[in-house]
Amino acid sequence: MEHRLVTRIEKALGWDGPGSVGAAFARGRLTDPDLPARLLTPHKLLDLIKRRHLANPQLRCYAEGEEVHPSTFLSTNVNRRRQAVSQADMAALGRILSDGGTVVLDHVDFFDPTLEVACRALGWWSGELTSANAYLAVGDTDGFHLHWDDHEVIAVQLSGEKSWEVRGPSRPAPMYRDAERNRTPSEEVLWKGTMRAGDVMHIPRGFWHTATRLGSGSDGHSLHVTFGFTKRTGVTWVNFLSDTARADEAFRRDLEGAGDAGPTGLADRLSTLAASYSPERYLDELRSSTPPARHMPHVAAFGRLDGVVAATEFAPRITRSGDTVQVRGGGKQLTFHVRAEEGLRTLLSGHPVHLDGADADTTTLADLLITEGLCEPLTETSFSGYTGLVTPVTYSKQPPASVKRASTPPRTTSTIAPTRH
Repeated sequence: MEHRLVTRIEKALGWDGPGSVGAAFARGRLTDPDLPARLLTPHKLLDLIKRRHLANPQLRCYAEGEEVHPSTFLSTNVNRRRQAVSQADMAALGRILSDGGTVVLDHVDFFDPTLEVACRALGWWSGELTSANAYLAVGDTDGFHLHWDDHEVIAVQLSGEKSWEVRGPSRPAPMYRDAERNRTPSEEVLWKGTMRAGDVMHIPRGFWHTATRLGSGSDGHSLHVTFGFTKRTGVTWVNFLSDTARADEAFRRDLEGAGDAGPTGLADRLSTLAASYSPERYLDELRSSTPPARHMPHVAAFGRLDGVVAATEFAPRITRSGDTVQVRGGGKQLTFHVRAEEGLRTLLSGHPVHLDGADADTTTLADLLITEGLCEPLTETSFSGYTGLVTPVTYSKQPPASVKRASTPPRTTSTIAPTRH
């Protein structure tokens, strides 16, 4: 998937691929002035909050550097069936912002198609699960105390401005659940300055940082989004081995009195298990076995299938073997005839595909991939998340004027039903 945000982030930070994620602090500026507003605006964020049932801690507010009690900005309404529904008190949010406060919405990608697609593109690019949090601050406000995150962060300033201070780590690769606390901030200041609309910054895990609008004036604001990457660690791999070991009866037995499978035998078995499940194999299988976070079915009664797009958290792997093609991704392993390869590569490319003009075999293949959970129908709402950011593919010779034509994939002559593994 070629996403406009991903390519601009790489260029801004001077990166050549995702290998630099987590390596070092970096900052730069997007060369595309229209991109920040395309991702999210203050009014759109408030509109998203207004139309959702939300609870703390997903929706949080801060004032003078301290978290505001949820009862201040969340209300519980009772509907006509006497069901309690939690939602934001928008008037209270307005007062908090106007008085110099900050509103935070975690996992905003769950509600907004544009940021949902952006996180999917970043996940395909990085090979790690990605989510987005939005931060809206108004006036002269403290923001957050000096802290560190247990995941990698790419912050993009969308509008307004905010002052930051970023310091180095005080403990190498700290974790949320760790052998010791990491409470003493580093004295090494890597950068101190102001982020303005279009600026982008990468903060590795464990790097101390704080953001504030103090001294910026009472008539301004700041909106930025952070994309968080939860990278796998050696501990993650060891935990996986621990879970995998449960399949072996020897590991389920008591350590004392286990006979031949005692401590020495278990150490040998664990060594064999670690050798058979290398970190590379673990990561590969993790990514291929992760199902889509959300998926929309195709209901034939609603009408014909007009478009389709891949819905997997990571890019599906397509490999040819003789006269067959294997697809691994989204928790599925499927085998097709080799004549379906070009259709599979198009439909699973991550680009939205318009099927108007496609042959029957391609439409059948698209419907099958939806049934298997690797793709989902392209709706007007979901397509809005790609518009202007990911180039669509169309089989039609006369695409709609509002859709930029990419390419016309070769005809798929057969889609032979897959074999599931």
